[in-house]
Amino acid sequence: MTDPTPQRPSPLNRRQFFAVGGSLAAAGVLAACGSDTGRTAASSPGAAASTGSTSTATGSSSAAVSASSVSGGPSSSAGGAKPTLQQWYHQYGEEGTKAAVEKYAAAYPDATVKVGWFPGDYDSKLASALLTADAPDVFEAGNGPSIDAIQGGLVEPLDDLLGDAKSDFNQALISRMSYQDKLYAIPQVIDMQLLVYRKSLLDAAGVKPPTTFDELAAAAKALTDGDQKGLFVGNDGGVGILTGPTLWSVGADYLTDDDKVGFTDPSVATAFGKLHELFASDSLLLGAPSDWFSADAINTGLTAMQFTGLWTFPDLIKELGDDFGVLPWPKFSADGAGAPSVPIGAFGSAVSAKGKNVDAAKAFVKYLWVDNAADQVDFAQSYGFHFPARESLADQATKLKEGTAAEAVKILQEYSHAQSPLLWTPASATALSDAVTKIIKNGADPASTLAGVVSKVKAELKRVVK
Repeated sequence: MTDPTPQRPSPLNRRQFFAVGGSLAAAGVLAACGSDTGRTAASSPGAAASTGSTSTATGSSSAAVSASSVSGGPSSSAGGAKPTLQQWYHQYGEEGTKAAVEKYAAAYPDATVKVGWFPGDYDSKLASALLTADAPDVFEAGNGPSIDAIQGGLVEPLDDLLGDAKSDFNQALISRMSYQDKLYAIPQVIDMQLLVYRKSLLDAAGVKPPTTFDELAAAAKALTDGDQKGLFVGNDGGVGILTGPTLWSVGADYLTDDDKVGFTDPSVATAFGKLHELFASDSLLLGAPSDWFSADAINTGLTAMQFTGLWTFPDLIKELGDDFGVLPWPKFSADGAGAPSVPIGAFGSAVSAKGKNVDAAKAFVKYLWVDNAADQVDFAQSYGFHFPARESLADQATKLKEGTAAEAVKILQEYSHAQSPLLWTPASATALSDAVTKIIKNGADPASTLAGVVSKVKAELKRVVK
């Protein structure tokens, strides 16, 4: 469910945060969870807007809080009675998700939990609320709270909640949601982007599933035939979703392990230059009726290969049966330093430091996202297609045990990368996204354009590295 999801989600859901995830979204531009995808506006990079690392904002400033169950105001606890907790979610696109989280909350025996459900610009509303006495006790944030929220003391550390279960959670996400050895959110479910392809079309063209970028480009060319294009990576040519996979394909990253700029190697410029060549070729689908986060393009024969999200599996299976395969984004070259990759993201459940019942809020988070395996599995596979955040629960997720879904599980376990590091701020993301746009869509010189981003990222690192 992280958004991705089935029912074509509203522009702002988990997948959105995903899509833009490391880059745009965070930059406030977004397309949230993803993407470029639909999300438009974004929260400003500054402090107030930085509660969730991905800044998914989308458009609706009208703050149409579909607060079906939000009572507003601080939580309460009166004389011996159970405390009342406010729990906030962004609006998921999958049908039944809201009823599910309300059911989980109602079943909790030790507090009265009121669920707030927010369409539109969830990130901005949350960012503002966390600064006030009306902050929700428990809330979800795309890839966890932002570095500004953590350093500002707006969220509680939760590392004491995991216990022996810590090693069972996806470690890339645990690391992404931790700062200075303290965990600030519990991953709920995992969403993943990956490459899907039509087996029958590749077989008919004599094309093998690509393992390098050059093989991918050659396959896209060979599979282009009339109205069918070989590859679809979004209507923007991959600007919104391919920054991370491109960096990882040459062994680079947004930041290094010691918090330095991670994309200064000349191979990065070469890789982004190749994306422009792909954009300018006739083999890339552009202008599709539905963007990358929908399976419509590959399902309707507009493309033979597509980079999309795991959440499209129900649609892919319904339309294509077993006529599709899955791959990670390929490494750039067979002998280079890079590796195949798939970006993963997750909304994390966090606790406000300003809440009136911090201990009760932490107990509820532990109950729901650490102890309650049944609800975690239900949330992962009953409303869309997602991975449980805990590896041991994958065995209980029956939809992940066979066929292409099982292949996707193996890809995730071997090649997953968290979308972006915690110290990759919205301002850094905006700067790199702008540069990538110029390179891919306008043909700007990759080396000099990327070099122009370095000073901005260094300034951001100087601000947040403490």
